[in-house]
Amino acid sequence: MDKVVPGLIVLAFIALVFGLMAIGWRGRRRRQSDVRQLAAPPAELGEVLLTEDLLYVATTRADSPLDRIAVAGLGFRSRAVVTVAASGIRLDLAGEQPGFIAKDALRGVGRATWTIDRVVGNDGLVFVRWMSRTDDPGSCFDSYFRSADPEALVAAVAKLVPTTAGAAS
Repeated sequence: MDKVVPGLIVLAFIALVFGLMAIGWRGRRRRQSDVRQLAAPPAELGEVLLTEDLLYVATTRADSPLDRIAVAGLGFRSRAVVTVAASGIRLDLAGEQPGFIAKDALRGVGRATWTIDRVVGNDGLVFVRWMSRTDDPGSCFDSYFRSADPEALVAAVAKLVPTTAGAAS
């Protein structure tokens, strides 16, 4: 009996923490209801510049690497296949519908050392800056990837954008 009460207190505390985390995540999703789902990829991507199996880390609002996007299938880290083609970037996240970032929505590409929950030395992350609505400057996002060959990924995406962004802080 002397171990049951403390055990129940610990279980209640753990349940409370998980409940508060769920409420916080739901609130984040509600605040981000303006974020659109990625477009479906076109049937024809054009010339493929690069295809890589890599780790999708996160998507954040541009210049806000601590503001994780929790909606539109972008909320969780996962394995991904990224295809950089003449028409844009196809993003196949594990467990999600394929998404597409059109070439005209791309705003930059660069290297980063950290984002919301990941720190990687020596500019080990690649970020791609894109807009979900080209008529709305507030719809600019950075998607972060952990690539086996970050230089090749940056070079392929850089061919699609007129200028490249500097490394994220």
